[in-house]
Amino acid sequence: MAQRGASKIDRSPPARKAAAKSPSGDKTQLLGFYRSMLLIRRFEERAGQLYGMGLIGGFCHLYIGQEAIAVGMQSVKQPGDQVITGYREHGHMLAAGMDPKSVMAELTGRAAGVSRGKGGSMHMFSTEAGFYGGHGIVGAQVSLGTGLALANRYRDDGRVAFVYFGDGAANQGQVYESFNMAELWRLPAVYVIENNQYAMGTSLKRSSSETHLYKRGASFNIAGAEVDGMDVMAVRAAGLKAAEHARSGKGPFILEMKTYRYRGHSMSDPGKYRTREEIDEVRKTRDPIEQLQERLEASGMAKEAALKAIDAEIKATIADAAEYARAAPEPEPGELYTDVYLESAA
Repeated sequence: MAQRGASKIDRSPPARKAAAKSPSGDKTQLLGFYRSMLLIRRFEERAGQLYGMGLIGGFCHLYIGQEAIAVGMQSVKQPGDQVITGYREHGHMLAAGMDPKSVMAELTGRAAGVSRGKGGSMHMFSTEAGFYGGHGIVGAQVSLGTGLALANRYRDDGRVAFVYFGDGAANQGQVYESFNMAELWRLPAVYVIENNQYAMGTSLKRSSSETHLYKRGASFNIAGAEVDGMDVMAVRAAGLKAAEHARSGKGPFILEMKTYRYRGHSMSDPGKYRTREEIDEVRKTRDPIEQLQERLEASGMAKEAALKAIDAEIKATIADAAEYARAAPEPEPGELYTDVYLESAA
């Protein structure tokens, strides 16, 4: 892992070769990761279909291709730790163990949704799951997440805030204000940069003078590392080290997860800034689910038939969630007036 003044990182090997070198994990753990990533993939595929049918309104940002990050980092999270991210958050909520029915119902704006239909795709929230929201303003969650870490530090409760943002948000000024505060006060924050290469539609190399985003903390003396975000075990290994760094009182840590989104920035993005051949190449050589499937089959931990059975089970779960979200009632009009102000107990 690259620390302050870190050694050079080898970026040349293909992801699948790197996957073979990453920690193997046991059968139960790997199958759990496979199931969780596949759940996110199938959920997002169905969400895209519902959006096309007009059942999901507004914006909708899919997590397809980035599943290994949410799943790998969730395995590091301890009870009481917090997660906060931007508006590409469906995968994070599912990785946190939330019911696909309540998440899908939120997408369709139903009263049974996790935020009672008020959050929609971009602004879901569940403190019960330790999930402090998807946030629509680019980079805003970084300062909010730093506030969560400040509360942890103040309470001295041993908790860590996992603060996610993308390569596009990495150029926002409030990110660096947060970095400065976090290191100055040794706040227990792990900043996870989900670098999917294109932000809203501009490649990283065309928008950033320093394209190795884990180095952005160097001027604040924040340690960082670059990670293969398409390999769930590499994500977990890096996450364990970063979380221990933050939890032990050493301050924040930055993880740059090199990943790739297969769909456009949102459902309204045709993605004309990259070629179909580029996307297909990533799917063929770096897909996080297929990498794990190959590892499971090659190690003898699972046969193809068993993995297909898991896929069939998950597809049925998602079909049920979609039907539930379609048929659930909309919120009552009076719901507009709830959760506007905090009611004092006095």
